[in-house]
Amino acid sequence: MQGVQLLVAATLGWQQPVVAPHLIVAPVQAQAALGALHALDALDALDALDALDTDEGRVLQDEQDPTDSLWRAARQALNRADYQSAANLYGNLARRYPSAARAGDALYWAAFALYKNDNLDRARSLLVTQQQRYRKAATLRDGDALLARVQAALATQGDGAAAEWIRRHAQPAADTGGTRGGSCPGEDDDDDLRIAALNGLLQMDATSALPILKKVLARRDACSAGLRRKAVFIVSQKRGGETEDILLDVARNDPDAEVRQQAVFWLSQVGSDRAVTALDSILRTATDPELQDKAIFALSQIRQGRAGQILRDYAANERSSDEAREKAIFWLGQQHSPENAAFLRGLYAKLAGEELKEKVIFSLSQMGGADNGRWLMDIALNEREPVEMRKKALFWVGQTGGNLDQLAGLYDRMQNQDMKEQLIFVYSQRHEAAALDQLIRIAKTEQDKELRKKAIFWLGQSHDPRAAQVLLEIINP
Repeated sequence: MQGVQLLVAATLGWQQPVVAPHLIVAPVQAQAALGALHALDALDALDALDALDTDEGRVLQDEQDPTDSLWRAARQALNRADYQSAANLYGNLARRYPSAARAGDALYWAAFALYKNDNLDRARSLLVTQQQRYRKAATLRDGDALLARVQAALATQGDGAAAEWIRRHAQPAADTGGTRGGSCPGEDDDDDLRIAALNGLLQMDATSALPILKKVLARRDACSAGLRRKAVFIVSQKRGGETEDILLDVARNDPDAEVRQQAVFWLSQVGSDRAVTALDSILRTATDPELQDKAIFALSQIRQGRAGQILRDYAANERSSDEAREKAIFWLGQQHSPENAAFLRGLYAKLAGEELKEKVIFSLSQMGGADNGRWLMDIALNEREPVEMRKKALFWVGQTGGNLDQLAGLYDRMQNQDMKEQLIFVYSQRHEAAALDQLIRIAKTEQDKELRKKAIFWLGQSHDPRAAQVLLEIINP
């Protein structure tokens, strides 16, 4: 008794709640199609201004610098989103002091303010001037990206010259290095001129954009992989007749694994019979596990009967890898269909590996429903099942709101000590008064000292006054 009393005393003095040693995985939400990329954000612009002012390699804020007052006034206008005043002030600086070190950067910020104010023609003119006259400006690379955004916006308004500029700069050149610095562009490198031009295609109609994108995707050099990944995304956002053909070709033939995976992912947004057939072929023949994962996910997002059947067949296929079968089982569980639930309950009895069995238990727990709840309870009570599977089933019964009266009645029926420990933990995770009653009863009457200690420990984590009273009674019988 003394050891139990010491445990109770320690429990009462424990102020820090203990996190239960388990991970509750919420159902994964299927990824929706990404929206078009946003234009340059004003807050990012102000961060860049801070860097421009503090970098030792740039112009020092000197009281004798004649551009200083104009620069400060322009920045203040930009800070308060007074874009017209900011454009005028930066423009005045560049016009009055064309030889100043800040003149090239002032043109960029003037253009940025004009862009935010929808004065696109004037913004384009200033950015072109920066490119022509101020090749060493600190903001030249930013100017390239902003020019692409301006041209894209003008192209959507019917500006033929802007549309031609987008077509010309989105096309891959013989040298696929970055526009500035010679490095290979990444798909998220929005400061790269070619990536920015590709982003401009998002705003153009499919008839104009798809021929350019096909040329980009025809490249096979490693340095254009970032461009091709960006092109796959843009193709997926177009609903032209060629979209499906382009994605299928990329999924099968592109030399870059990530480009292929992205094409497979975006096929889920197409959802046609041809797309389902292609995904089935990729799933069965691909040797790249990540590509298989993308195919499984893509099929799970297609609400078509044949796609679901392909996943069920794959989950049941003993020749497939356990890892891929686990993914198929998981995504079947996210669809909450009676057909998938019946399939998974039947599949469980045919599985040999515990990891696959555990994935079925988890998937059925996420589906919910009375049938799945009864099935989980049957697994928990089945003494022919491995103890670990019974414990997993019991855990999820408790987590998914299983009948507490039924759970409370299990404790005295259980013969296995591990299962009794799991039940104590299940009670501790429930918030009903009846669950606390069970813990109190076990703490007071259980003959097994270790099980009694478990109940006392979890009582100590409860904020219910009844739990504290019971612990005091145990200390002072």
